[in-house]
Amino acid sequence: MGQLVVVNFVSLDGVMQSVLSADEDRDGGFDQGGWVLPYVDEVVERFMSRATAGAGALLLGRRTYEIFAATWPYADMNDPAVAAMNAMPKYVASRTVRDLTWANSTVLGADLAAEVSRIKAASERETVVLGSGGLLGTLIEHDLVDEYRLLVFPLVLGGGKQLFADGKSPRRLTLTATQPTPSGVLINTYRRAEG
Repeated sequence: MGQLVVVNFVSLDGVMQSVLSADEDRDGGFDQGGWVLPYVDEVVERFMSRATAGAGALLLGRRTYEIFAATWPYADMNDPAVAAMNAMPKYVASRTVRDLTWANSTVLGADLAAEVSRIKAASERETVVLGSGGLLGTLIEHDLVDEYRLLVFPLVLGGGKQLFADGKSPRRLTLTATQPTPSGVLINTYRRAEG
């Protein structure tokens, strides 16, 4: 059975909103977009390239899918991570999007928990979730995430959408790996705690 792995950027205070650009997600008046870029070093780039190229499939929320679909099909196909993302299956959780322009993309049905369980059961490889804050809330609520690979950036944003929003039931995790990068990012891997 395949694993569902979340790979995401978070600030020290758990914010994951609008990581790459100012216009990515301004919901709630968020004006700190693009906060990741000053900290992206060769270790972060290498980690993200391996995480992407090593995935068997992507699971994305609508907004993240639309951002990726507007960029990745036109990126340098000589980059193994780009080639892998364009070739692999992409599953999209959305109630509104039906016209998927990015190759190998499929909209999931209304019962998201059942759909994700089916994808995991049918795969031998990892299905990776990138970004997708709204989708993550549902995945966490249904305890579908097997592993979190969180790149924790050394800054406090003081507000914005958080990876683990209030109102979710407690989850015990076990830290299985950690790696600091030259720019001060900590790459932490957590798995579900046993028992």
